[in-house]
Amino acid sequence: MKPQPSPKYRVIDSNRGVEEHNLMGTDSQTCVGIDDIAIHFPRLYMDMKDFAELRGADFGKLNKGLGLEAMAIPDVHEDTATMGAMAVMRIIDRNGLDPNNIGRMYLGTESALDGAKPTATYIVDMLTQRYQDRYGDDCFRNCDVVDMTFACIGAVDALHTTLDWVARSTESDERTGIVIFSDNAKYALESSGEYTQGAGGGALLIRRNPRLLEIPDCIGVSTTPVHDFFKPRREVSIRSVISNVLQLAQETGQTMKKGLIERMIRHLPESTVRKLGIFAHGEEKVSVHRDDPIFDGQFSNRCYQAAVRQAFHNFAKKAENQKRYNNETDEPLTEQWSRIIMHLPYAFQAKRMFPDIFRHDRVGTEMWESIAEQLGPMPEDHNSEDPQIIEIWEKAMDGYRRAISKTPEYIEFHASRIEKGQRASSLIGNQYTGSIFLALMSTFESDLEENSNLDNTLFGLCGYGSGAKAKVFEGKVSPRWREVVSRWHLFERLAGRVAIDHITYENLHKGLQDDSVVTPQGEFALVEIGDEGVDEGARRYRWVGING
Repeated sequence: MKPQPSPKYRVIDSNRGVEEHNLMGTDSQTCVGIDDIAIHFPRLYMDMKDFAELRGADFGKLNKGLGLEAMAIPDVHEDTATMGAMAVMRIIDRNGLDPNNIGRMYLGTESALDGAKPTATYIVDMLTQRYQDRYGDDCFRNCDVVDMTFACIGAVDALHTTLDWVARSTESDERTGIVIFSDNAKYALESSGEYTQGAGGGALLIRRNPRLLEIPDCIGVSTTPVHDFFKPRREVSIRSVISNVLQLAQETGQTMKKGLIERMIRHLPESTVRKLGIFAHGEEKVSVHRDDPIFDGQFSNRCYQAAVRQAFHNFAKKAENQKRYNNETDEPLTEQWSRIIMHLPYAFQAKRMFPDIFRHDRVGTEMWESIAEQLGPMPEDHNSEDPQIIEIWEKAMDGYRRAISKTPEYIEFHASRIEKGQRASSLIGNQYTGSIFLALMSTFESDLEENSNLDNTLFGLCGYGSGAKAKVFEGKVSPRWREVVSRWHLFERLAGRVAIDHITYENLHKGLQDDSVVTPQGEFALVEIGDEGVDEGARRYRWVGING
């Protein structure tokens, strides 16, 4: 790759006005980015061979076609809050941070534990328990916390707003922020998405002069309101609940008198059960929370592809406006990026989704002329609003993109720029908001093991969240990246997990497992959920030491 001008970060300072600085510039006020990353994943996993056998699925398709080897499964005592807290603890301990000096902890999640109380407050509760003896009872009192939700891109949003906040540091106000991501990607049993499940939490340490990845203020964005994947508030009527219970009774041999349902509904206001459970609020309909989403896999893939492509166009335009990039004279952006880090709902998603950007970024070059000769003509665009015609065209484009992915040029591009990011995803599964950062960790650690030289190279990062929004941005690798990555031991820790059988898996999925499969030790654990009165639904956590 030929040398490129260093990206710039734009800083607004109340005393000095607007300034532009090279990303690796000498002004310490302007260099901001990711200083360290920590990840926590459940101790339990389901081997994909065993899962394929359970569902009668083709393991070869899941493994060779989608890149899946295992899925992380939370134990009884684990949830979004515990996984996030464990990752933050790792960041604090590894970097010797004083909680009193952490000014912000923003959580990206789509697995929130409450409709009002932020999951981040549960994380703060656990961390306070852990550190109060050393740093004081109020050691997190002045830390700003919040949950940010936009499907799988919520943590990227949290990253960008925290970068802006840290960039406004001064000599008298040195700011340290932590971005948390934590999710449990759970799908209905026997659904088409079940094999992509995964779970985990993580934390990004955001500082000036970062040792890992400097991130400039150039972000391409694409937002389009679609229903490709969502978790609606589901409602069920009291009548249907009673009806279903009585039907169940009949199926077990019980005799039901005619008109029983109507008599039960009329009696309900005076009944003692009116104060219990779903009957307690006197409503005709009750809300039902479910972790599993409504989704259309093929449509979601197309939304992902279109959103990332449009965000990439927007990034390129902004980079030109900032004079970071010249379309006439510079190499294509994707040639400038030594590594490309993407949101991975399954390991091979990037391999399948990136051909469109690969094509767009090379049209008009000698390389693309050679590829075009191999492929033949691209499907002609259409101006029709006929759903049938649109569907036919979309399938034709899907086929064209698959053909691109099989060319020698793209295979080499994927192997050198993208493949390393999918290695950890194969072993964990979908982490929703954290999947892009898991890919970043996977890339860095793989490059460390291979003794690659990433110093001062550029990474391209592509995030996506259903609903839908994509963001494209870039980072510059610090020469100090090895000292940070050498402390992660990501793949070593993944090798130490505990495999579970299909009975345990389904019991955990259905909520039928009463006790933890692996007794918690040296970790935060969910110990109680309140069940009545003002304590209903309140979650209690505690630190469980090595000896219990």
